[in-house]
Amino acid sequence: FPLSAASFYVAVRHRNHLGVMTDASVALNTIPALVDFTSVATGTFGSDARKTINGTFPTMALWAGDVTLNKEVKYTGSGNDRDPILTTVGSTTPNNTVTAYSTRDVNMNGQVKYAGSGNDRDPILVNVGSTTPNGLQVEQLP
Repeated sequence: FPLSAASFYVAVRHRNHLGVMTDASVALNTIPALVDFTSVATGTFGSDARKTINGTFPTMALWAGDVTLNKEVKYTGSGNDRDPILTTVGSTTPNNTVTAYSTRDVNMNGQVKYAGSGNDRDPILVNVGSTTPNGLQVEQLP
């Protein structure tokens, strides 16, 4: 970026994910600076700005599922992120699969799928809380 050396807040946004930003400014100049949003040690603005991924390789990740691009992940109610997936595959044919680069491709495998294994609506439900489908994840950018 053609900017003078200074301190900046660093933010990342990606397709159908909620954005994240550092909670403190980072000195940027001609020497590259590492901002590792996958590390729990990297402080972020707001609360619950990233999802914790447990397992063999634990990491922090962006919240996926903002299909409507309204800066929230929502499974039920008006303006939810689940219905556009069904509309994309065909409301009367929920078992269809559409191959496309799309904001509706929540798991980013190159397909939009509403039903069956590897579908794109389940990650939304998991991200709002499987036992609380009325839950909501909100982007933590100012």
